[in-house]
Parts: sequence; C-alpha cells; structure tokens
Amino acid sequence: MQRETSSVKRQAWSRNVCLCALALGSVLSAEQVFAFKIVTPAEGSTLKSGQAVTTKVDLGADSGIVKVRYYWYGELAETLVQQDDSDASIMPQQDKLSDDRFSQKDSISSAPVVAIAALSSSSDQTPPFGGTLNVPKDAVGPMRLLAVAEISRGRLGTRTVFDEVIVQVEPDAALQTIDFETDKPLQLGRTGQSSAFGHVDSMGKVFELPVVGEFADGVVRPLASPASGTTYQSSNPAAIKVLSNGMLQIVGNGKTILTVTNRGKQASLDINVTVNDEPNEPPVADAGRNKTVKAGTKVKLSGLNSRDAEGEALYYSWSQVRGSKVPLLDVNGPEASFQAPHVSEPRTYRFKLRVTDKKGADSLPAFVDVTVEP
Repeated sequence: MQRETSSVKRQAWSRNVCLCALALGSVLSAEQVFAFKIVTPAEGSTLKSGQAVTTKVDLGADSGIVKVRYYWYGELAETLVQQDDSDASIMPQQDKLSDDRFSQKDSISSAPVVAIAALSSSSDQTPPFGGTLNVPKDAVGPMRLLAVAEISRGRLGTRTVFDEVIVQVEPDAALQTIDFETDKPLQLGRTGQSSAFGHVDSMGKVFELPVVGEFADGVVRPLASPASGTTYQSSNPAAIKVLSNGMLQIVGNGKTILTVTNRGKQASLDINVTVNDEPNEPPVADAGRNKTVKAGTKVKLSGLNSRDAEGEALYYSWSQVRGSKVPLLDVNGPEASFQAPHVSEPRTYRFKLRVTDKKGADSLPAFVDVTVEP
C-alpha cells in the first residue's frame, strides 16, 4: 500500500513538473521577439501584372510605428530615395515601372529622383499598416516589394525599419511582339561620336540594349533581363559577345546579327562595329567579401581588389540594389561607406560595383551583401 502511494505521488510530481515546463515554455514563446515583417504577399509568391494585392505586416516588437510605405522595384534595380509626405496625394497613381520618376536622375548631381510609394498606410487602415496595392502593370519577372516602417521616438525624431520580399510577376496576357528600342542598324564606334550607352565605344566595352515586348493587353513591358525569360544570340561572337545578365561586349570589329527571344517571339538587330582595334581586356570588379556588422557602426565597402589587365587606372561606380536606402558616401571612389542603420533583427543590404578603364571598357557588375545585426 505504501509503495502504491509513493508511486502515485511520483506520478503526480512528474505531471506537475511537465505542466510547469509547458507553462514556462508558453511564457517564453509569448515573449519571443519578432521584428517588423511582411506577411502577405509571401516570399516567392507568383503574382500577375496589375493585380490588386492585399499586403499585411507583422509589427513584432517594433513599437511606435506610425506609418508604413511600400515600394516596388525590379530585383536588381537601384534603391531610390524614400518618398516624403508632400507627395502623398500622388502615391496611388503610381503603377508603372517605366514612370520617369523611377528612372530619372537629377541633371546636375545625377542622383536618383525620389521614389513614389505604391502605398502609404497607418494604423487606421484595414489591415493596420497594410492595405491594397497594385502590382505594376508593366512588371515582369522577379520584383522586390520593400516595406519601410517609420517609428516615432518623440523628441528624438523618427527612425525606420524595413522588410522586403521577392516575388515573381507574370503577365496575364500573351506576348505579341518583341523588339529592340535602339537605332537600326546599330552603329558602334563611329569616329568622333560618343555612344548612347555611356562611354565612347571601344574594344572591351560592356553594355545593355533596351528590349521591350508588346502584350495582348496593350501594355509594353521591358524584357531586356534574362530573368524575364529573354535570351540573346550573336551571329558573330568575334564582334559582339553575349555575356550574363543580358549584357553584351564589344570584342572586335565587324558585323553581327543579334537575336532576342522571349516566349516564342523573336527580333533581330544588325550591328556594325568599327572601333579602335587596339587590344583591350575589360577590367574586373571586386566588391569584397560579404560581411556582418553591428547597427551604428561605419561600414566600408572596398573595391581595391578590382583590377585591369593592362594596369590602367579605374573609374568606380557604387550603388545600392537591396534594402532600405542608406546614405552611401564616396560612390565614385574605390572605397564607399555608410553608417549601419538601426535594425530589429538581421537585415541584408546589397551593393553593386562596376569599374571602367580609361579606354571605356566596363566590368561586369560585382555584388556584396552586408548583413546588419541589432
């Protein structure tokens, strides 16, 4: 009888320990810290061009949020300056990636013009700090949805936190025609004439050509990126060589026919290359290794390991292609820098570096990720 009583007591004690552990676990779970996050649409979602999407966010432990702004960007598009409240009245009108406000640069400083938010939401919206926004009508391929939350700190002013997701956008209409948006035939390297794509045409120059497609819904969409399903072929790789990311390189004089293909549609472009035939290898950009830093620290981006086969001096160009915009200093120097912003949980900022030699030959872009921790 005594043994049975002891056994019952031990079982009761075990049950109490388990219940206490479960209760403690529940408390810890309830106290877990989650940062500001886009819940809908989910990472990797497939959306339709022009589709109305209800976006939702989880505020997590980020208290004091007063406003959330949403921006659409192409996957590798450069991040523009955040929009202020003065233009809030025109925000809902933004539904085109090709809008000049997304690509226009200041004529004096060449700095990008502020971005127009696709949606600006506060606590009184449904759902709070979310709502309905439209996928840009001319979007196609991978797109980034960036949400920037403004947090009030009273007399200390405001700070921001962000989250972003990459989604795949597909038009709901069939592609009817595809074409190059450039002079035809395209003349590269004509004596005394600068290229329409930046530097004077020269051996080794790397450039991109604008390609657009007209769809059955009447919308013209940019299709230059391979991420949109586009492929290129050069009939004479000794004159124009097709590189990755839809880029092209001048490698010799001569003629070639460049063919672009997307969704079963094709277009061709005759290209004549007559550049100085002095050999010139394109430089190689090196943006350094990915790094992890603490919020508030000064971050240095180094392109010092970039190189040119002929040993020529290089021109540098840094830009930001992921994350909420940060003030990037010395963007035309070998070492750019910025102050790591406040974050609630690790966030990734991606930067792009391209270098150009004195003869005008460009490198392929190099990328570096900087993860900022609280």
